[in-house]
Amino acid sequence: MVGEDGEQIGVVPIADAIARAEAAELDLVEIAPLAKPPVCRIMDFGKFKYREAKRAHEAKLKLKQIQVKEVKFRPGTDEGDYKIKLRNLIRFLGEGDKAKVTLRFRGREMAHQEFGVRLLERIRGDLEPYCVVEQFPRLEGRQMVMLLAPKKVAVKPHHPNKPEAGQAPTPKAQKASPPESTAVGSK
Repeated sequence: MVGEDGEQIGVVPIADAIARAEAAELDLVEIAPLAKPPVCRIMDFGKFKYREAKRAHEAKLKLKQIQVKEVKFRPGTDEGDYKIKLRNLIRFLGEGDKAKVTLRFRGREMAHQEFGVRLLERIRGDLEPYCVVEQFPRLEGRQMVMLLAPKKVAVKPHHPNKPEAGQAPTPKAQKASPPESTAVGSK
């Protein structure tokens, strides 16, 4: 038996354990029923359940809900639009979300699907440090879909003026002091 403060009381008959719990106005809770002899503890069971519910709620709040963000491309997407969409993909992957790249074909573009395949290969190459391809490009009707998942280790861009995590900042270049005068007659 374990007391209300966590101290070991030892092996006690059931009637004596129930009497001690009633005297302390607490509950007798069986902790390990399979142990020989079973282990019981004197505690406030309602308070225990409340704390467990609070702990479970806090753990649930800390969980990250992974969302699938979609970015749409066309085979004729220009360079400026491509860079903006690529930057958005990097941001989504950096936040831990999955990214769905959709390439839509219209009209005669279906005859030249190799342009779309090249574009998706370029996207995959540009996003290599940030993600892994979870689903390789496949054609679904008039659109190709590729699913990207973030890499386990988040890649942080290196900024030369900021120190890395866990490192001391590098000393900045000290201002050069004016040279001492060596001219004749100087003090």
